[in-house]
Amino acid sequence: MRSRAVGGVTSVSAVCRASRSSPSGAPAPSSLVTHVRRVGRVTEPDGDTARVRPPVHRWLWYALGGGLPARHRSWVLHDTTTSTWGVRHVARALVQMAVPTALVLALVPAGWALRLAVVGGGVFLGLIFSLAYMAETTEQRVIKAGYAPGTAVRAREAASIVRQREESARKRAAAQRRAARYQQRTGDR
Repeated sequence: MRSRAVGGVTSVSAVCRASRSSPSGAPAPSSLVTHVRRVGRVTEPDGDTARVRPPVHRWLWYALGGGLPARHRSWVLHDTTTSTWGVRHVARALVQMAVPTALVLALVPAGWALRLAVVGGGVFLGLIFSLAYMAETTEQRVIKAGYAPGTAVRAREAASIVRQREESARKRAAAQRRAARYQQRTGDR
């Protein structure tokens, strides 16, 4: 698989195109990793669609499990495939737990120590459950945004491949610099 960066900015357009191209959702092998998004805008295969971040009220709805309008479609893909997708998932889970937490703190007729213990236990168990189903939950969000099943996983895998290649190139360059310094030092003796 090949990856290609354009002007230092890459996108998930090939992964999106691949996920829409086959009826089963499986991408064509040659087009799976053409671009992987790192910074900048996501270019949709059907046109240049800028990534539009939802306003706060829509993000809260999205965090609680609701869908977003079509104009936020590429942002949903970015949200579930960026390098911080796990942290974003935990933030959404904490938002989901905020309402029950507030209700327990406000309505349970007990001392503050017991209320805080109940909330702590609930948040702990909620996070365990949320982390156990993290991949499935984010994939469902991508499907709800209109992408084919498996798109988020393929985009994260493609991004991982690009990061590994960039890291390998960086390490090779550093090794060449060390070798040049070594040769320069040993050649002077």
